[in-house]
Amino acid sequence: MKKLLKNLLGDSAGASAAEYALILAVFGGAVVIGVTALGDGFKTQMTNSKTLIEKDYSK
Repeated sequence: MKKLLKNLLGDSAGASAAEYALILAVFGGAVVIGVTALGDGFKTQMTNSKTLIEKDYSK
């Protein structure tokens, strides 16, 4: 039992998984913030593009 506890406490494989999860969470948060900040501008540009394309094909 002592050996099992010693092995569990000395195992660092879980730390790597936790670090990757933290990196993914930070990256995900940055993506959400970026999309939120740029969302209205992107929507406007897509609407403008749609309008121009419709004008070209309606001729």
